[in-house]
Amino acid sequence: MDIKTWNAYKYALIVAIGGFVFGLDAAIISGTVRYIASEFSLSDIQIGTVVGAPSLGAIIALFFAGKAADALGRKKTLIIVAVLYLFSALMSAMATSFMMLTIARFIGGLAFSSLSLASMYIGEIAPAKQRGKLVSANQFNIVIGLLAAYFINYYLVTHVSENSLLFSPSTIWRTMLASELIPALAWVILLFRVPESPRWLSMKGQHDQALVVLNKILPQQRAIEVQAEIQQNLNEHKDTESVIQQLKLLFSSPMKTVFAIGFIMAVVQGITGMNAILFYAPTVFEQIGFGLNASFQQAIYIGITSVVFTVLAIFFIDKVGRRPLLILGLVAVVLSHAACWYGFSNATYSVNQQTIDKLEEVIDTTPLTAQIGKQFEDDVSFKEMLASNYDANTLRLNEGHIIEAAISVNPMLILIGILAFIAAFHISIGPIMWVLFSEIFPNSVRSVAIPMFALVTSIASYLIQQFFPWQLATFGAANTFLMYSMFGLIGLVLLWPLLPETKNKTIEEIEGTLVGQSKRNSAPSEQEEASSGAPAA
Repeated sequence: MDIKTWNAYKYALIVAIGGFVFGLDAAIISGTVRYIASEFSLSDIQIGTVVGAPSLGAIIALFFAGKAADALGRKKTLIIVAVLYLFSALMSAMATSFMMLTIARFIGGLAFSSLSLASMYIGEIAPAKQRGKLVSANQFNIVIGLLAAYFINYYLVTHVSENSLLFSPSTIWRTMLASELIPALAWVILLFRVPESPRWLSMKGQHDQALVVLNKILPQQRAIEVQAEIQQNLNEHKDTESVIQQLKLLFSSPMKTVFAIGFIMAVVQGITGMNAILFYAPTVFEQIGFGLNASFQQAIYIGITSVVFTVLAIFFIDKVGRRPLLILGLVAVVLSHAACWYGFSNATYSVNQQTIDKLEEVIDTTPLTAQIGKQFEDDVSFKEMLASNYDANTLRLNEGHIIEAAISVNPMLILIGILAFIAAFHISIGPIMWVLFSEIFPNSVRSVAIPMFALVTSIASYLIQQFFPWQLATFGAANTFLMYSMFGLIGLVLLWPLLPETKNKTIEEIEGTLVGQSKRNSAPSEQEEASSGAPAA
């Protein structure tokens, strides 16, 4: 690897550290749910509010992220985002109430715009042949962050001690949340070592500085050629500098294919259930009957699967291409959720003497003795019985133990289904959406389009996070996974005819294919319309 290629990798990987911080922030909350719910006596909706607060913050931030990136530059905006992560982690660990914790998590969510900003920066600085790998590096760092969070949670929950300041049942969740402070601080420091985006510099008329940056990552002649391409593209769209003008162009007829691809991918990534498993991993595994500590251990398998298949995505994305990976991945998403639905729909819950014997050491079983001999055909009716016999706080801390003792299910089918979904997501829609976002949007609408569609996926993700505890309690695990499977199927059907292949193409070449083709297709109809409206000779 020559020095220029190494520079491109170095800058991209530093920016992609934000992905690690995001992954850690997103997954670490999964280990705190039961402790926070018990400490602050939270309802299902309040649990969803704490867990979903970052996505709500991301929704708000994305209204301003693109404009900030255009006004301040990609680099300065990323530094601000990194500082927000740092502040949020500190405030979360010190929270003394449900409201304070929610606000702290919300502030952290303002930094979730780092995903779209990192994709924007990396897409603008990466050479065309390396762009897929480098944008995917952001997704890779996300899953490394997820894995780190699951390991941290598992280690802490298996070392709970009443006599420990940091590991006691009342403080362990604070230690979990505080673990984000170190990587967030490191990211703030390292961001000062990356250059500004050459496309942003050109947009601001700083052509000499742009060429200096391009010369750091490309051979001299190629750097001059790329700068000329950037300048030509900016000149062609110099009348679309304002947000309103960019939005009008994005919603125009020539952009309809680009818009449709961006919107569908954004919705599908958020609504197929990734954030339900990501943010509630131990809770999900408790539904299978793995018990408390085992559920934290199973969550590690999610992290490992995420890392392995993200690595495969990075390896194949520039070889196989974006389209084949995305289509095959969505097929796997549909089938894996269907397997989970089938497994949960055949689960039963029995209360017998064996159930009582298993639970006597962890909970008062007196309320269950009247239920001996009863069998429940779904988790909803079983949990309703438990709620009528135990107070909410007792259930929050012990529901996993009770389900483990009472459930009759094929755990391997559901476990394989969940891990297959994680694998499918991370080799397809997870990284590929951000790669395509960095490629399909022309420079003329890029700073509006990427944050806008990141906003769409954030809204979808927020709804999944906010309502998953309520959804699980109301509809049950089987129907919840069935819904995710149907959402994936709809996305697959809609994307199949629209999605192009973009590997090894510059942003300007992709624009010529997608937008240029739309313009050519619309030209004959406009001429026909003009001729049909002309008076007869």
